[in-house]
Order: sequence, then structure tokens, then C-alpha cells
Amino acid sequence: MPAIAFLSTDNLEDFFVYDELLIPFFEKRGWTVKTVSWRSTSANWDKFDYVIVRSTWDYQQHAEDFLACLESIEASSAVLLNPLSLMKWNIEKHYLKDLQSKGVPIVETMWGSEFNNNVIEEAFAQFSCDTVVVKPTLSANADDTFKLYAADWRQGHVNQAVLYNTFHQRDFMVQPFLSSVVDEGEYSLFYFGGDFSHAIKKVPQEGDFRVQEEHGGSLHSIFVDSEQLTIAEKALAAMPCDALYARVDLVKQNNYWAIMELELIEPSLYFNLDAQSPLRFVEALLKFHEPAH
Repeated sequence: MPAIAFLSTDNLEDFFVYDELLIPFFEKRGWTVKTVSWRSTSANWDKFDYVIVRSTWDYQQHAEDFLACLESIEASSAVLLNPLSLMKWNIEKHYLKDLQSKGVPIVETMWGSEFNNNVIEEAFAQFSCDTVVVKPTLSANADDTFKLYAADWRQGHVNQAVLYNTFHQRDFMVQPFLSSVVDEGEYSLFYFGGDFSHAIKKVPQEGDFRVQEEHGGSLHSIFVDSEQLTIAEKALAAMPCDALYARVDLVKQNNYWAIMELELIEPSLYFNLDAQSPLRFVEALLKFHEPAH
């Protein structure tokens, strides 16, 4: 009987997880599924045909250990999905430069590796805006993400020491704050085995700009237009190899769609918002790979 491991973490009590919705569909096909923490020191990956990275939502603080876990899975007889090379490419948001170089529209971004106060002033000037967002290039769940207002910054109302301590030894990125995220929301398009499955819109709660459920954001199943689909599929075509699953996050920038992120490691796939999406995922896996054993 083929066996699958969902790679997770030790503690998910503060998160919304929907991967269990896949399990009945796998079991109907005669597959067993077990959830295993990436932190496990006793897991025998050879027991599984596939290890699918799912809710490893604390890896960003321990990236080297996480990559070591993925390497150990890759060295086993199990098939790691998404492929290790793809996840390594995706783990830092520098991949957005690759997308941009291939003609994929991304949110305007200023990249940096040495943080100082001048960086923020340069960003206000470069983007001709009065609000910017700064975050690490390796991040998830909006961790260590700051929204800065020009007036507050210039009047000394921002704790610059906190920013310096957060970013002085990390690669970071600065982007203009897009009011469309609050006014219209962020759109996520889901692809399984390269085929479009479903889409949602994420809207932050009033007074916030973070769209994640964990930060109070609300989710809505939606239809997307041909322009959104074209940009999403252009991003998928720019990947270094195919993906079992991909989430493309789009936002409006100057009335045009732009990629906020292309998520290939552990995105929530919101199976709860489309009843047929778990079946599409299972069928995509069956098409994506023949069983390893």
C-alpha cells in the first residue's frame, strides 16, 4: 500500500490547517497518509513513497535545519514534493528577480543586505509614496514585517533600533504599501500539477494590512479573469522545474496585476474553500509521479 507523509511541524495550535481534507481522497485510492514533523529525529523517510511538504510553518526561523531535513528526505527512497531544487530556489524571495527578468510583473521592490536609516528614506523617494513595507527575503506568515509611514519615520515615532536589530544581519526587501491590498484584497490562484484548481481573495481585517487568517484576514472563494490567469501561468513557466502544487499571489499595482509571491514550499492551499480541490490535488499527484515502490 503506497504511503505518504505530510511534512508538518510540532505545534500548529495557532494556525488554520486544511490538509486533513486530502486524506479521505488518498485513502479511497488505497494510500495511507501520516503527518510527520520536520523536526522529528526518528522519522524513517524510506517508509514513505512520497513526502509532501505542507504545514512546516516555523521553518523560516530555522532555515538551515529545515533544509537539512529536506536533504535527508531527498537522500531517502521517498520522493520529495515539491522537488528540492524548486524549494531551494523559492526559499528566499530573490526568486522574484528571476520572474521579473523573464517578463513577469512583480510588485516594485528595493533589495538590500545592509540595513540603515537611509534605506527607508531611499525607498520613500524611489517609490514616490508615503508608506512602505519592509520584510526579510526569507520569511513566512508576515513574520518580521513592518509597515512604515513617512511622517512617523521623519518625526522619530518609529523604533529604529527594532528595525536595525531585525534586519542588520539579514537580506531584506522594501516595497511600496499598496492600498489595493486593503481596498480590494490579495488574490491567490492555486495550481496542482500545472493545472488551475481554484482561487480565493484574502482581505485584511479593518486596521491591519496582513491578509493571513492568523492575523484576522478573511477569505472568499472567487472567480479570476483571463489577465490574472495569464500572469500566473507566466510565473509558473518561469520556474526552474515543474511543481506538484503552486500558489500564485496577485495584487493590483497601478491598476495592473503584479505577483506578490509565488509560493512553492508550504503554502496553505485552502482546500476548505473548494470542495473539489482535494480530489484535484490527489489526481495531480497520481499524474505527477508514478509510485516510487
